[in-house]
Amino acid sequence: MEIEFIRALRNRLPPSPHLAIGPGDDAAVLREDGAVVTCDMLCEGTHFSLENDAPAAVGRKAMAVNLSDLAAMAARPVAAFLAVALPRHRVEVADQLLEGMLPLAEQFNVAVAGGDTNVWDGPLVVSVTLIGRCPDQPLLRSGAQAGDHLLVTGSFGGSQSGHQFEFTPRIEEAIYLQNRHQLHAGIDCSDGLSLDSSRLGEESGCGVVIDLDAIPISAAAKKMSDTTKTPLARALGDGEDFELILAVPPTEAETLISTQPLETKLTRIGTFIDRPGLWQAGDPPKPLAASGYEHGA
Repeated sequence: MEIEFIRALRNRLPPSPHLAIGPGDDAAVLREDGAVVTCDMLCEGTHFSLENDAPAAVGRKAMAVNLSDLAAMAARPVAAFLAVALPRHRVEVADQLLEGMLPLAEQFNVAVAGGDTNVWDGPLVVSVTLIGRCPDQPLLRSGAQAGDHLLVTGSFGGSQSGHQFEFTPRIEEAIYLQNRHQLHAGIDCSDGLSLDSSRLGEESGCGVVIDLDAIPISAAAKKMSDTTKTPLARALGDGEDFELILAVPPTEAETLISTQPLETKLTRIGTFIDRPGLWQAGDPPKPLAASGYEHGA
């Protein structure tokens, strides 16, 4: 449902002279001043539960997921606007949300510039809008080319064990790579490694071949796995890993893999091809289902 809605929205909205980059990427880019703008919403019952999750952790996550969208664009955050719909019987969570947000805002030098607060009879809803700027060119979803290597930061799967609330957005890593190396395209892994990799390929007019044996699987995914979901399945589809997924020219990719310039590991897990779709590496490649979280699915 989410993908169909976004496609319909993009088809219906007229082009605007104010937008250098419009709907469909991880953030919009305004033409006049190059500001990078993103907005993400967390809803109780879908993204968290106040029965199980501390409000401070929810606040931190609300800020972090938006920072991850800016990381996907290789943008540095500048200012945040917060909008909160507070449950009438739990208005005290407002202070606790800020307790989670403010340390992360301070870490990334984000000014909390305003927002809006309402009280209602429904569940907690938290929305953050972030404004950033790109030190270099924005990193888009649409630049991958056939022959590029598919590189990722970190490891995947098992985010429900706590990573979804504790992760550090890859702002510095993305800016470093965009400044010093040639990247063709990028996205952050919010909904699932296979699903977001397929989105990167689709936006670039390419297909993606993934070497399943090369995927770095997190210790949490291995620990959580049971008879219904293997570690690999969790790595492919759990989502909320918030790692970078990158399309990198072959020679540049080989340099990055051999030198490992980041504190977190870079891993090559596949290639981009001129045949559309998502594929499992093999001879010949086999179709691979894109698994992950989709709103309304």
